[in-house]
Amino acid sequence: MPAAYKIQEHKFDMIVVGAGGAGLRATFGLAQKGLKTACITKVFPTRSHTVAAQGGVAAALGNMGEDDWRYHFFDTVKGSDWLGDQDAIEYMCREAIPAIIELEHQGVPFSRTEDGRIYQRPFGGMTTKFGEGPPAQRTCAAADRTGHAILHTLYQQSLAHDAQFFVEYFALDLIMDADGACRGVLALELETGTLHLFRAQGTVLATGGYGRAYFSATSAHTCTGDGGGMVLRAGLALQDMEFVQFHPTGIYGAGCLITEGVRGEGGILRNANGERFMERYAPSVKDLAPRDMVSRSMTMEIREGRGVGEHKDHILLDLTHLGPEVIHEKLPGIAESARIFANVDVEKQPIPVIPTVHYNMGGIPTNYHGEVVQLRDGNPDAVVPGLYAIGEAACVSVHGANRLGSNSLLDLVVFGRAVANRCAETITPDGAHPTLAGDACDEALSRLDRLRNANGGTPTAVIRDKMQRTMQADAAVFRTGETLGEGVAKIREIHASFADVKVSDRSLIWNSDLVETYELSNLLGQALGTIVSAANRTESRGAHAREDYPERDDVNWLKHTLCWVGEDGGTKIDYRPVHMHTLSGDVDVIPPKKRVY
Repeated sequence: MPAAYKIQEHKFDMIVVGAGGAGLRATFGLAQKGLKTACITKVFPTRSHTVAAQGGVAAALGNMGEDDWRYHFFDTVKGSDWLGDQDAIEYMCREAIPAIIELEHQGVPFSRTEDGRIYQRPFGGMTTKFGEGPPAQRTCAAADRTGHAILHTLYQQSLAHDAQFFVEYFALDLIMDADGACRGVLALELETGTLHLFRAQGTVLATGGYGRAYFSATSAHTCTGDGGGMVLRAGLALQDMEFVQFHPTGIYGAGCLITEGVRGEGGILRNANGERFMERYAPSVKDLAPRDMVSRSMTMEIREGRGVGEHKDHILLDLTHLGPEVIHEKLPGIAESARIFANVDVEKQPIPVIPTVHYNMGGIPTNYHGEVVQLRDGNPDAVVPGLYAIGEAACVSVHGANRLGSNSLLDLVVFGRAVANRCAETITPDGAHPTLAGDACDEALSRLDRLRNANGGTPTAVIRDKMQRTMQADAAVFRTGETLGEGVAKIREIHASFADVKVSDRSLIWNSDLVETYELSNLLGQALGTIVSAANRTESRGAHAREDYPERDDVNWLKHTLCWVGEDGGTKIDYRPVHMHTLSGDVDVIPPKKRVY
């Protein structure tokens, strides 16, 4: 059966799967280091979801007032609700400064101050003097289109350094050898329907998050967690899946994102009575509290009957006092989005907003070099040979239980760069490829054949809709043991119903039905991992808020969750310790304390 499929083979030093910010920073970096690099992507690189990132990228440059990378380190540890690994956080905050200056030199058109430096705006949870001083202006911005600016620059640099792109190729499965090392990836070329085996000394997964497991998300429809799905099928665990960030300000009804930069520039959240209610919940930083807190505060206002609109089910974001000048210069894209998606003129009317799924803190566990790690023979940091992960697909755990705004573009750039630096040290250009067993691709091919010919009774879209609605209802901003228990039972049932999936297109050329079925399979594994991990964690920490366990419990739960999900829907949970140590003596470990702003 699988023998009927012809496979074209390619050999590279490094393969990067995904062409968003992380994938392109790695691709460009690896090519620059002299490694023969291929980037496989299911959409054209500049259509990757990083293009939608608005607000900016954090780095303690100190262009707009006093700042220090150690303050950024403190804020990130506190923002993570102490679930972040402090060695990785130190690496990210310290390396932020050279990484952003490199981006500037590579051509990112940042907005500028009067004296020509990179413009920086305040963002939620970013402070000075280890939380004692005023808010920091740390977020480097290119108006409100920072992701767009970074993505285009990195794509240009990748082309300039002769990286090879395989565009509109869908990665089906990782090819692992008998020793558990990753030897490459099998991909389907959508345009021709041909199969390609990409063999490499190292495979980097930069496939983004799995926001589309939910009904309302700021993620593009391409954000289906393909890397995480492939990792689960390879028998590896994902980490901290219960931590899903809701962005406080998705446009009501559309889910389209309104950047936190709006609040950084002075935008105010108001309830039905016109009150600036954030003063009640975070008296010192108000609307610039971290995202998990703002999302919960908004949800509480709605629950207590102070929501806006006919159904009293959303909140207003008011920019009218900022004036046309600030809006035109600093927030032009937001004014446009509000006009298109909410029919609102932001100079005269507030924008209707609601907390919307935005970011996955959990993902493929890695160390700060981007090397994938697994719990093996009692070693929680055992490296999986040949496999790397970066960006939202990964969990280096710099974000812990809650990511601070503008740390995600930083995560992409810093760890995309870190992988390139690591591989330059450990991989020989044009090195020999180990012999691959003749049946190495058989499992992946059997699965392709099975899905392509799937003739059950339930279309992909029906299963996907059920999954998204269940996750939205039962794994949301507030959680209880009861709703999570019901959610686990429902998602297990939906996961099992995938056995009855119906694919109506049997061809291989531009078979979007087949691709969406693969994407659904990737989402289902991660949806199940998310809700099982959430039911298992009996505390509230960061984005994981349990009404039946309202307090953080460091005695029992200061640890990372590891979750394995089998193809049969079986789940297993274990743990890794949080790294409560730093890399150098330049900054002290920050011991856990109550997280208030």
